[in-house]
Amino acid sequence: MQLSKKTIAILIAPRGTEEPEFTAPKKALEEAGATVVVVGLKAGEAETVNGDLDPGGKYRVDKTVSEVSAEEFDGLVIPGGSVGADRLRADTATVQLIHAFFAQGKPVGAICHAPWTLVEADVLKGRMLTSYPSVKTDIRNAGGTWVDQEVVTDQGLVTSRTPKDLPAFCAKLIEEFGEGKHRGQARSA
Repeated sequence: MQLSKKTIAILIAPRGTEEPEFTAPKKALEEAGATVVVVGLKAGEAETVNGDLDPGGKYRVDKTVSEVSAEEFDGLVIPGGSVGADRLRADTATVQLIHAFFAQGKPVGAICHAPWTLVEADVLKGRMLTSYPSVKTDIRNAGGTWVDQEVVTDQGLVTSRTPKDLPAFCAKLIEEFGEGKHRGQARSA
């Protein structure tokens, strides 16, 4: 079990996180042995969506953003969904938490619209990444270099475009979380 001693946070936003971008990484990390903690904006349950519009499942929030710190975790996963990513980037405590992962050199994975949260956390200057295509101008304006690839890894930052990229995204998450801290990750924070 490659990640048996790792604890990974995965963010979830109420009625907005894209379900497969939440469930697939969570399952892959747990199967690799990691302890995965679901971190949400509010206590209780959070409902996901499919295709941004259709209701998804309900998932228990283990801890709220205000109850955790980056020090408790070995890595962070930020699922997409345009509404979910927008809700996360609008929350000051979430943005501060994301920034702290970068400042500590810890690996972070972001898929689809989730790089919006990285724009807000101001951690993209000089970084190469991908996202859902509509986010590319925001990434460029934040100082990042956007590329159209299935998965991009840059010093502990793992990004992908859409749910169809989940197999590659999940494999890279396991690899990067297994490697641990990346000195180059902290250069952006």
